[in-house]
Amino acid sequence: MSIEEIQNEIIDEFSMFDDWEERYQYMIDLGKTLPLINEQYKTDDHIIKGCQSKVWVHAELNDDKVEFTADSDAIITKGIIAILIRVFSNQHPKDIIEANTDFIDKIGLKEHLSPTRANGLVSMIKQLKMYAIAYQTQLN
Repeated sequence: MSIEEIQNEIIDEFSMFDDWEERYQYMIDLGKTLPLINEQYKTDDHIIKGCQSKVWVHAELNDDKVEFTADSDAIITKGIIAILIRVFSNQHPKDIIEANTDFIDKIGLKEHLSPTRANGLVSMIKQLKMYAIAYQTQLN
């Protein structure tokens, strides 16, 4: 699936819920399905700067596609990174770099996060895109 198709799928899923309590619960459930990062990558080198909670992300390039794994010490944050990884993992670096993230506004996520969590969300997206830029450079 393309990044846009996955984003549309997420928009559809979030539209099924009537209120934000249900959406938060869904995000927590998504966090439980996150492809977990290997313990060896739970280091300061893999931590996302700018997040209130600890979020570790690891990326590898396999068959010209970036695979992400992650973890967080906070359940909502774990759900947020799970959504981002679902969108960006197993995609070509160029597609990750060029992808827009309007789907976050369409599901209303940013407006329902505290300012520090919203900043963390932006930091997570930046970090995933930085990994993609690094791998795209290797492919060129």
